[in-house]
Amino acid sequence: MTLQELKEEIKLAYGVLNSRDFFFSAVIVLVGFASFGLGRLSLLESKREPMRVENALMAGVGVASESDEKKENIALGLPAVPAHAGQAGGQIVASKTGAKYHFPWCAGASQIAEKNKIWFDSVEEAQKAGYAPASNCKGLK
Repeated sequence: MTLQELKEEIKLAYGVLNSRDFFFSAVIVLVGFASFGLGRLSLLESKREPMRVENALMAGVGVASESDEKKENIALGLPAVPAHAGQAGGQIVASKTGAKYHFPWCAGASQIAEKNKIWFDSVEEAQKAGYAPASNCKGLK
């Protein structure tokens, strides 16, 4: 095969690839593949069972044990509440020497010495006592 013959074959192949018929055929094939793929995807989505989130504590249905509460927090992606979180019956903890209040599971609360911890039943109680919410503890107002 000479260089001239190779050049002619390339021109012919380019002519076929550049034709309208080839372009429309390629579009039809690609649309077919895309339609098939989307159909399969919708079939998979329709067979999937919907996710149900049930939390008995929020619904007031029953009382859960501490291990149940930890499992629920893990399932919901919430931070695990340490065993001492309900200590002294409080929901909010602050330091005697500090100005911020925290949830018991926040990082700031774990840095407070046990002898310096003050417990409050609510955010309002902590605010009335002159404490402000910690900025690094999510969920405090």
